[in-house]
Amino acid sequence: MTASRKTFAIISHPDAGKTTLTEKVLLLGGGIRSAGTVKGKKTGKYATSDWMEIEKQRGISVTSSVMQLDYEGTQINILDTPGHQDFSEDTYRTLTAVDTAVMVIDSVKGIEAQTLKLFKVCRMRGIPILTFINKLDREGKEPLDLLEEIEETLDMETYPMNWPIGTGKRLKGIYSLSADNVEVFDENERRILPLSEADMLEDYEKETLEEETMLLQEAGNAFSAEKVKRGEMTPVFFGSALANFGVQSFLDHFVELAADPQPRKAEGEFIQPDSEQFSGFIFKIQANMNPNHRDRIAFLRVCSGSFERGMEVKLSRSNKKMKLNQSHSFFASDRETVDKAMPGDIVGLYDSGNFQVGDTLCTGQSLQYEEMPQFPPEKFAKVTAKNALKHKQYHKGMEQLVQEGTIQLYKTPYFEDYIIGAVGELQFQVFEYRMKNEYNVDIEFHHMTHELARWVVKGEIGDNMTDSRKMLVEDQQKRPVLLFENDFALRWFQDKHPDVTLATGWEVME
Repeated sequence: MTASRKTFAIISHPDAGKTTLTEKVLLLGGGIRSAGTVKGKKTGKYATSDWMEIEKQRGISVTSSVMQLDYEGTQINILDTPGHQDFSEDTYRTLTAVDTAVMVIDSVKGIEAQTLKLFKVCRMRGIPILTFINKLDREGKEPLDLLEEIEETLDMETYPMNWPIGTGKRLKGIYSLSADNVEVFDENERRILPLSEADMLEDYEKETLEEETMLLQEAGNAFSAEKVKRGEMTPVFFGSALANFGVQSFLDHFVELAADPQPRKAEGEFIQPDSEQFSGFIFKIQANMNPNHRDRIAFLRVCSGSFERGMEVKLSRSNKKMKLNQSHSFFASDRETVDKAMPGDIVGLYDSGNFQVGDTLCTGQSLQYEEMPQFPPEKFAKVTAKNALKHKQYHKGMEQLVQEGTIQLYKTPYFEDYIIGAVGELQFQVFEYRMKNEYNVDIEFHHMTHELARWVVKGEIGDNMTDSRKMLVEDQQKRPVLLFENDFALRWFQDKHPDVTLATGWEVME
């Protein structure tokens, strides 16, 4: 049963074409009737995965989106992630729930900063990577140079599954190395011809193709399914997501190349997907997916056993037993009741406040999957409600958005002023927008000069720790955290207090 599941995330730098590729995969997989666009203001047809109103207005993805479809007998679970670096934490958490990653690279720009960051996370987690080099119909880098850039920058072997015949204005098609045929570049229809019948190619184009494919065979890497599985080799596809060119070929190969549901580590041991014991973990919580009901959904990755609606499970964090009566499969914000799910599937659970990101649910013996990554914010602001009468809505919105991981919340020890932390400025803007539109609360920011957060792991902290360069606060678990203005202030503190051990969010353990 588990082999018929393929769960993957698409990663890229902003504007590389990640969401557009997602739309075309959904279109070809029969999930939607017509593909939307990332910036669809003129047509009113937006990307399916960009379901939040702010995503439609800004033309960017600000939250991960789950979509599931059946493609020729294979259940495909697509997790579309935000490309913008300000939402890295959401993306990193989502990557814990997938078995394969698809890396989209802009052929004009090559590997960009955010792509490199996300690649490193995939490598750290041992996630196999398939590469789609996008925007082939634009004037960009030479294909051989792009392969070399991937190999040198990412320290990973490449294996081209197809090869472009020209690029930009000279693009005629892509040649399949295994099938010896050409997919003709035609935005109106998909045509595939044997190379011998590709009359649209000039003699010099055929000669160039022959030379380049011969070079690939002689100097390139031999394909190794084991290396792909270990993340040491990436199969490379060329195409144009916007023109829907090369996407069908990619999808067909993806079903063959993508990893099946993989074992997951819990308390030092790997839990196999075919284990009889049901287990899974919460990797994301989303409030207000249905604005009419203001509901809250916890997204569960099924890791082992079989999920059945109404089953009784145990929440490992508290040993609390509960029945999972309300469960859904998702297609962006659309949902339908799901009665059964297998390892690799993503299930949305109605949550009245029981779950936290990182929670493990299981039957039988308790187990706990590895912690979700947490990152120290780099921007901080005190936040207050403009209307004191909206106290209740303000606290509810703050609580729910913090539990989602939208922002991180700190309080001053005595007055309990709210301080929120974010990786980037855009997170503040999204937080403000959602407080206004989902909770009807206008908020006011008082931006701070602090840039670093460090948790106090060991040592005594006195009451006089707050001054112009640093501030003592508490996180949600009431652990002491010091906010520093800059690296100099941090080093000065460490020199003055050698007995105090500080750590970043990565290193803090519950």
